[in-house]
Amino acid sequence: MNIITKIKNIFSGEVADVEKLSQDDVVDDMKTISSEVDENNKPFSEPEPVIRKVMRVPALSDDIFPPNDENKVLIKAQPSGSRDQCLFMLNRPLFEGHSWWFPDFESAESSPLAERLFSLDDVASVLVNESTITVTRKDKNIYDWKPLASEVGIALRELIIEGGELISKKIISEMPSQDEIQEGIQKAINEEVNPGVAGHGGLITLEKIKGNTITIKMGGGCQGCSSADLTLKEGIHGSFRKFVPQIGAIFDETDHAAGLNPYF
Repeated sequence: MNIITKIKNIFSGEVADVEKLSQDDVVDDMKTISSEVDENNKPFSEPEPVIRKVMRVPALSDDIFPPNDENKVLIKAQPSGSRDQCLFMLNRPLFEGHSWWFPDFESAESSPLAERLFSLDDVASVLVNESTITVTRKDKNIYDWKPLASEVGIALRELIIEGGELISKKIISEMPSQDEIQEGIQKAINEEVNPGVAGHGGLITLEKIKGNTITIKMGGGCQGCSSADLTLKEGIHGSFRKFVPQIGAIFDETDHAAGLNPYF
C-alpha cells in the first residue's frame, strides 16, 4: 500500500474515538508521577470540547530548572495526554542542534543513550531532541509512569556521569544539509502527502526546519479533524522518512481548536 492510499484510508470507514487530554503531570527529579485513573481503570474523564492529540514542540522555559545547579544532572518528566509517551527534559544538551528517532533496538546500534534505554523492558521507541527525550512504552494499558520513569532517569544519569558520546558519530556524519532536508520534505508533501489529504479538503504546509527537526501545519479539512493525530503518525511520518530517512522529530503547530471545517 502506497503512502497516498494509506493517508486516504485514514479518512475512510469508522474512526476510533480520540482520547481526551487531561492536564499533564510533571515530575521533579523523578520523585513522583500521579495517575488520574477512575474506578473503571480509564485514564481520563470526558471533558468537552474534544482536544485533538498532536505532537507539539516541547515548551521549555528558561527557569524550568533551579539556577546554580549546572553540576547536577536534573530531569523532569511529563507524561503525554495519551499516557503511552513521556517527555523527559534535562538541564543539558543530549544532541545539540539536532534530533533523532530510534524506532527499535536495532536502530540504536552505536548510540549508547538509545541502547541503554532499549535495555529497559517496556521501552518501544525513543526520540531524542536536543535536551529532551520522548519515550514511548510498549504496554498501552499501563497509565502509571512512575516505575518506568524512575528507570529511565537512573539510566540517563548514569550515562551522563560516565561521560562519552551519547549518539553515534555516524548519525552526525551522514546528516544531510538543511537545504537538502527541506527539498526532500517539500517533495514528499507535494507528491504524496497533499494528494492524500486533498480529497477531504486538507492541506499540509512545511513551516520550518531546525537542523533535521521538522515543523508542519495542517489546514482545511485537516485542521481540527479528529484524525489529525493519526494522519500525522501513520501517513506524514512514513512519507517524510521515506524521502529523507535522516529527519528526527516531526512537530505539528496547528491550532486545531480553531478549525472551521474539520473533515471529522
